[in-house]
Amino acid sequence: MKEHIHNDRITNYQKNSMSLVGAVSMGTGVMIGAGILALTGQIAELAGSLFPLAFLAAAVVTAFSAYSYVKLSNAYPSAGGIGMFLHKAYGKSTITAVGALLMYFSMVINESLVARTFGTYTAQIFNIDPVSWIVTILSISVLIFAFLLNISGNRMIGLFSLIMAFIKIGGIIIFAIGGLWISGISFDTITTNMSNTSNTTITGFIAAMALAILSYKGFTTITNSGSEIVDPHRNVGRAIIISISICVIIYFLVAIAVASNLNISEIISAKDYALAQASRPAFGNFGLWFTVALAIIATISGVIASVFAVSRMLAMLTEMELVPHSHFGMPGDIQKHTLVYTVVIAIFMTIFFDLSRIASLGAIFYIIMDITIHWGVFRYLRKEINASATILLTAIVLDVLILGVFITVKAEQDLTVIFTAILGLLFIIVGERIFLKNFKRKIK
Repeated sequence: MKEHIHNDRITNYQKNSMSLVGAVSMGTGVMIGAGILALTGQIAELAGSLFPLAFLAAAVVTAFSAYSYVKLSNAYPSAGGIGMFLHKAYGKSTITAVGALLMYFSMVINESLVARTFGTYTAQIFNIDPVSWIVTILSISVLIFAFLLNISGNRMIGLFSLIMAFIKIGGIIIFAIGGLWISGISFDTITTNMSNTSNTTITGFIAAMALAILSYKGFTTITNSGSEIVDPHRNVGRAIIISISICVIIYFLVAIAVASNLNISEIISAKDYALAQASRPAFGNFGLWFTVALAIIATISGVIASVFAVSRMLAMLTEMELVPHSHFGMPGDIQKHTLVYTVVIAIFMTIFFDLSRIASLGAIFYIIMDITIHWGVFRYLRKEINASATILLTAIVLDVLILGVFITVKAEQDLTVIFTAILGLLFIIVGERIFLKNFKRKIK
C-alpha cells in the first residue's frame, strides 16, 4: 500500500519526446478544433457582419497575451506550464492555486466544447437534431477515445496529432479557398458585406472578441509540455508563435468563406454547425460530407491534444501540492489518474451544458486567469525575464475591457452563465483556501 501511494505521486515525463513540429501540431490541433468550427456562429451572433474582423482583432489581443507566455516559457519550461508560471510569480499561495485551476477548468470546458462540436457536426450527416441525445452520446464517445489514446503514450499522441494537423489544416484551407472561389467573392464584395454594420454594435463586437480569444487559447497547451519538448528554452516560444500565426490566417479565410455563402441570419440559425451549413450553397451534398469529415478530424485531434496537455498540468499541480489528490483505488501513476479526472469532468460538462454556455464559461475563466498571469509577470518577474512593462499593461487593459463587456452582454442574454461562473469561482477559491490551510497544518 505504501509503495502504491509513493508511486502515485510520481510523474514520469519523457524528455525530448516531442519535437517542435509535434508541439505546433498539438497547439493548432487544440485551437482549430475549438475555434473556427465551434465558435464561428456564436461570434457572428454577437459581432454581426463584421465577425471576420473579430477574429483579427482577437488575434491582436492574443499577440499581446502570448508575449507573457513566450517569455515565461523561454525562462521556465516545465510540464506544469501555467501552474509553474503562477508559482514563480505568487509562490505557493491561494492565488497560484486558483489561477492554475481556472486555467485547468477552462481547458476542460474547451474539451467539452470540442466534443459537443464533434457530435453536432456528425449529426448533420444523418439529419439529426442538434439537441438530440444522440449528439450527447457521440460527444461522450470522442472523449473516451481521447482518453484511450492518451493512455498509449506521448509518441503516439505526437504522431497522431501531426498527421491530423496536416489533414485538418489542408482540408480547412481547401474549404476556405473553394468557398471563396465558387461564391465569386472579390475584395469589393468583401468590403461591401462588411460595410453593412446595421447589425453590429460596439459592445457586441467586443464581446465577440472574448469568444474569438477563446478560439486562440489552445496555444497555452504547448506550455504544459515544456519538459518534454526538444530544446524547450527555444522551441516552446517558437511553437506558440507559429501556432497562433497559422490559426490567424486560417480563421480569417474561413470566416470570409462562410460570410460569402451565408447571410448573418443563416449563420446565426446554424451557429453550432455554421461551416457545414455554409458548405451546402458552395458544394452541395459533397460539401456537407467533406465539411463534416473535416470537422470530425479536427475535433478528434483537438480533444486528444487538449486532454494530453491539461492532464499533464493537473499532474504537476498535484506534485506541487497545490491541489488535493486521491487515486480512488486506481492503478498507475498520477498521470493516469489526472487523465481520468479530466475526461470525467469534461463528460459532465458535455451532458449538462450546451455549446453557447460552455464557450461563455470557458472565456470567462480563461481571461481571468490570463489577467492573473500578466499581473504576476509585471509585479514580480518583469526584470527577471526581461519583459516589457508597456506590453504587459496593455495586455491587462485589453483583457479587463473585453471581459467586462462580455460579462455585461451575457448578463443581459443569459444570467445562468454569470451565476454558474460566480459559483465556480467561489467553489475554487474557498476549496483552495481550505485545502492549503489544512495542508500547512499537517506540515507543522
